[in-house]
Amino acid sequence: MNHAQKAEIFNKNEAKVNWHDKALWYVREKRDNAAHGVKGWEQLRDLASGVKAHVLSNLDELLIEFETNAQKNGITVHWASNAEEHNKIINKILTEKNAKKVVKSKSMLTEECHLNPYLESKGFEVVDTDLGEYIVQIAKETPSHIVLPAIHKTKEEVDTLFQEHLGTKPSDGNPEYLTNEARKHLRTKFLTADVAITGVNFAIAETGGFVVCTNEGNADMGAHLAKTHIACMGIEKLIPKEAHLGIFLRLLARSATGQPITTYSSHFNKPTEGSEMHIVIVDNGRTEQLSREDFRSSLHCIRCGACMNTCPIYRRSGGHSYDATIPGPIGSILSPGKDLTKHSSLPFASTLCGSCSNVCPVKINIHEQLYKWRQIITKDVEQPVVKKTILKMTGKVFSKPKFYGLAGRSVRFMLKYAPRFLVYSKLNAWGKARELPQIKNGNFDQWYKEKRSK
Repeated sequence: MNHAQKAEIFNKNEAKVNWHDKALWYVREKRDNAAHGVKGWEQLRDLASGVKAHVLSNLDELLIEFETNAQKNGITVHWASNAEEHNKIINKILTEKNAKKVVKSKSMLTEECHLNPYLESKGFEVVDTDLGEYIVQIAKETPSHIVLPAIHKTKEEVDTLFQEHLGTKPSDGNPEYLTNEARKHLRTKFLTADVAITGVNFAIAETGGFVVCTNEGNADMGAHLAKTHIACMGIEKLIPKEAHLGIFLRLLARSATGQPITTYSSHFNKPTEGSEMHIVIVDNGRTEQLSREDFRSSLHCIRCGACMNTCPIYRRSGGHSYDATIPGPIGSILSPGKDLTKHSSLPFASTLCGSCSNVCPVKINIHEQLYKWRQIITKDVEQPVVKKTILKMTGKVFSKPKFYGLAGRSVRFMLKYAPRFLVYSKLNAWGKARELPQIKNGNFDQWYKEKRSK
């Protein structure tokens, strides 16, 4: 199924769609308030975009610099060209350490590589310790948002889920009770884990260290209690110097959730005595995206999710309708680069309103890239006959002003006087869930000419 078909399934529960829309817009408003409270916010965005552009232009040298400094710090560095290599490397480390139990903090890269099912098939117990990630894990679902993984679930649904998997008492979705019960359950997982796996928000070439940002402290708990810490990072997560870190930390949390900073911004520079630290650096299609001039800036992304919170399509279609690890506007320009046919509907899941680009902390021109993908897909991917026919007819109408005027008058007449069953037919997708606006006499062209003549 394409995005529109999956979104239609999500839209069947109107009350939940409205709640989902409202919840995400609330986060967007928090972002705006946080951004407006920072002097020089736009200058920060410019700086961040410039730093990321510099990284992508010097990626080969910066990666080598990072590896050299990380190894000096006692960190073991591994390289993976794709998801399969990434998973095999982690499996090898776990096997060598005779590990059985793994705790994992939020990492969209490991989601991208489908690490959990891979390790589970090898007999390892893997527990996601971020609360939202844990909820979707026990529900046997994927995250629907990169920052708010369980945003598609109501607290009542989580209540039922916890009763089934944790044996909790019915609480009518009491958040405090449910959170405390999850904490009790996860505490035992932290204490008995052999290995901790984390993602990487920022890796610093100058120092060979990296930073993990969380609001729950679960990455710290896992990394400090387990004897082996494995960090997984995409090659684009680099920044050149430690001095650049403050730019991104000021932008990340404000853009994601409206916070001044994440509750925990944890710096990992070297393993503690008696423990091991590994970092797996992954390509998995990133250099291919880098080679596409029109789309390379998509690799600036710092995974804040701001574009999802503002997108009118995402808010009312849900993250799972995208059928991609990274949903929403940013996912819609990353996913076609990996599988153009499978994800050909995603660039069309947009109004091209530009709101995603306006809120992006690193100034990715998301809506322009969506439009460019549409051009490529229309050319390279076979389109439905009905769609092609309608677009050709529309092109001819738009190219001839007199024909356009005639078509406009005809449509206005139909909407005013035609029987309802003709207007609200299968051809009118817009009218499936809403009434069309009331039609008045005349059009903009006539109104404009009247105004000019006065």
